[in-house]
Amino acid sequence: MRKSATKTKRKRKLKTTPWDSADYLKTDKDIAYYLEAVFEDGDPELIAHALGDVARAKGMKKIAAETGLGRESLYKALSAEGNPEFATILKVMRALGLKLKVAA
Repeated sequence: MRKSATKTKRKRKLKTTPWDSADYLKTDKDIAYYLEAVFEDGDPELIAHALGDVARAKGMKKIAAETGLGRESLYKALSAEGNPEFATILKVMRALGLKLKVAA
């Protein structure tokens, strides 16, 4: 019996890699543009997560030491599911050399 010309082709599995913003935050300018866009969006969870991305890009161990907070607690607080206190956000921003500015 002859095989049909319309036989089902095997689909190749699509190989994906997880996206990690921290891998692309190489310069202070990259970090500033990234955080500017996130703050413009205004989502508090996204802001905390983005600060976590920046902290990982700069070195979480270093940021933890400069803030006086535990590395694991920083990872948790600055994750997508985290809910850090505002004081934690300010400590992390200070450790990253960042300032909050208000404009009218």
